[in-house]
Amino acid sequence: MNRYERPPASGEAEVRYLDADFRVVRPGAFVRCAVTGAAIPLEELRYWSVERQEAYSGPEAALARALGKS
Repeated sequence: MNRYERPPASGEAEVRYLDADFRVVRPGAFVRCAVTGAAIPLEELRYWSVERQEAYSGPEAALARALGKS
């Protein structure tokens, strides 16, 4: 490892959810789904709420939250 390489991130990341993008505030490997509690690897994160600032594991979880079922 040279001085420009970073060790792989591990643990839970802190993320700021934006419109059509997100910004990693604290490095990590994953975020947690607000509905199911499942770990979502950052490279697989596709669903989140800017208003609620929370991530979802998939469209079903996002819809459940929007409908108030969780």
